[in-house]
Amino acid sequence: MRRGMTRREREVTDREEIRKILDKCQILHLGLTDGDEPYVVPLNYGYTMENEDLVLYVHGATAGYKLDLIQANPKVFFEMDCDVVPFEGQKACQYGTAYASVMGRGRAEILEDVEEKKKGLSILMKTQTGKDFEFNDKMVSIVSVIRITVSEYTAKHRPLPKMMVSEQ
Repeated sequence: MRRGMTRREREVTDREEIRKILDKCQILHLGLTDGDEPYVVPLNYGYTMENEDLVLYVHGATAGYKLDLIQANPKVFFEMDCDVVPFEGQKACQYGTAYASVMGRGRAEILEDVEEKKKGLSILMKTQTGKDFEFNDKMVSIVSVIRITVSEYTAKHRPLPKMMVSEQ
């Protein structure tokens, strides 16, 4: 089920524009649950997008709270944002923030296969640095790699108000 966006004029549906947002953002905020308590952790990420299929990769230690939560409940939510620029107005309601964002939900899987982990780390490093890296078995043995298969996502862009753009 896809929930509707309240501010439709801010929705981004063009795949290339969404890719640009994914390329600009640097931190993904991953939402997990511990029973009925939320837990959010900021992470570097990598992504692939084929047609409308978005897959995210994150990494971390080989043990810890994040992995425990994923093993207990692999359903996750994520948010990332970029181009954050606060702006002022003449009245309180005219203040705001320009930004671009992507958010959505999916299913996290802790990768065990060495080759899949290498692939995930390569995608993560390419997204974060624009460079290609190779990983050996020893390197991937000391980290966990998590693949998030995204089931639903939306992208949004709030530009600077016209009055702010004309002043620059």
